Amino acid sequence: MKTATSLLNVCVPRLVTAHAVGAPDVLAATHGKQSLTYEALDDRAGRLAHVLRSLRVGPNVVVGLYLNRSLAMVVGALAILKAGGAYLPLDPTYPKERLVFLLKDAAARILVTGHCMVDGLPAQPEHVVTLDPEGRLLAPCGFEPVAVQVKPENLAYVIYTSGSTGQPKGVVLSHRAARSFVDWAGDVAELGPADIVSSHAPLHFDLSTFDLFSSCRAGACVVLVPPELNVFPRNLADWIARERITVWYSVPSLLSRLALVGGLERHDWSALREIIFAGEVFPVEHLRRLRELIPRARCWNWYGPTETNVCTAHAVDAIPPKQITPVPIGTACANCRLLVLDDDGSVCARGDTGELYVSGPSLMTEYHAMPEATARALVTRDDEAERTLWYRTGDLVREDADGLLHLVGRRDGMIKSRGYRIELGEIESVLHAHPAVAEAAAVALPDPDIGHVIRAAAVARTGQSLEASALRAFCADRLPAYMMPVSFEILSSLPRGSTGKVDRVKLRGELSRAS
Repeated sequence: MKTATSLLNVCVPRLVTAHAVGAPDVLAATHGKQSLTYEALDDRAGRLAHVLRSLRVGPNVVVGLYLNRSLAMVVGALAILKAGGAYLPLDPTYPKERLVFLLKDAAARILVTGHCMVDGLPAQPEHVVTLDPEGRLLAPCGFEPVAVQVKPENLAYVIYTSGSTGQPKGVVLSHRAARSFVDWAGDVAELGPADIVSSHAPLHFDLSTFDLFSSCRAGACVVLVPPELNVFPRNLADWIARERITVWYSVPSLLSRLALVGGLERHDWSALREIIFAGEVFPVEHLRRLRELIPRARCWNWYGPTETNVCTAHAVDAIPPKQITPVPIGTACANCRLLVLDDDGSVCARGDTGELYVSGPSLMTEYHAMPEATARALVTRDDEAERTLWYRTGDLVREDADGLLHLVGRRDGMIKSRGYRIELGEIESVLHAHPAVAEAAAVALPDPDIGHVIRAAAVARTGQSLEASALRAFCADRLPAYMMPVSFEILSSLPRGSTGKVDRVKLRGELSRAS
């Protein structure tokens, strides 16, 4: 399916305006008992954009967005884009020091926030614009429609990810990159005006671009998932069924908890037609159970780092009962080209493992103010008489006989212990295969004698007992001795960051202290 490349020069807010004219009374977004029609969403975003333009917001000007999960968050993101600027999502749960760093590093002199959050601002920028929870300006003003000419290469948003050096990296995405993904994703998920799309990902997680913008493109309704439901899978399952969600997109760990303890068999899932997951490996045992409980829904495994957004996709078919390895990440999206290269830069033969390179309009522009890191990540290659820009993902993949890519692990996840090269993901696949394991992770800690020692942590399924000795015996039957973790810890939960992924830095610290 081809992406509508002819529309790449159209910024996202104009899609909202088109629906505001053609279908003004259709719901665009809901949060609890609050809702916005496309006409109201366009109007409130337009009024905020007018104020931002008066503060000299225009192309490539970064504006901080410091809001709790609310309709105001949706209005704020669209308004910044409508004004021609780029939004910088700031999670209020972040430590103050990190927020101060992000604002300073991105040179954001304007902050859009909520009226109840002003007293707790991490820093005092040059201008602060406040909204109520439904996206209304607290200081009403005159309003004229904003008509800003945005070029495809202009900035759309900046998302900061954790850097290997400990300093966050600002991934800069253009309007071209945003629309390239939005168009492809909307086409593949077959979004339409009748869809009700969940929005689970926080704005600083790139999954949110599908929730908000692909929904806007289709004229669908996006429903914000209340954050408090994340810790109560049964309540979340009730909410999904009650809201009649048709398209769900989240990290696999949340879907795993739904499949294991969400009581999914209690509900009619005829409305839910698409289940999309990305961001981490989905333990195959849990994915198999999810498919059994919601058999009518089409399941998608989407893969891609923030720097490329989604670049591969795979529709998950039936999973053999004895399979313990993760499902493939699939084939290239219609807007991407892929290469699998060895350490010498040569194309790998099918079946060999190499690093994945991605090219296409969805690539990031740069790491903000980090030219050396940008130069290492974005490389050029001579390709059919022209030079092509490629992003080095750092992910190791192999292509099977059917042309499907399988994620082997990361270059920085490939460790050496006692002279052996070990991929931690392979150990985690075995841990997840234990029938009493709900979640598991393996981490490596530096060791002066053998290079690294491997430690494992697991969480038991509800109602089942899990002992470290039993888990050790289970792994010993399935792993070579050199891959065996030196310790197995049974935890009540794995530490997670604000995006829902396992916080491996924190986990390494916990397991190191426990040793």
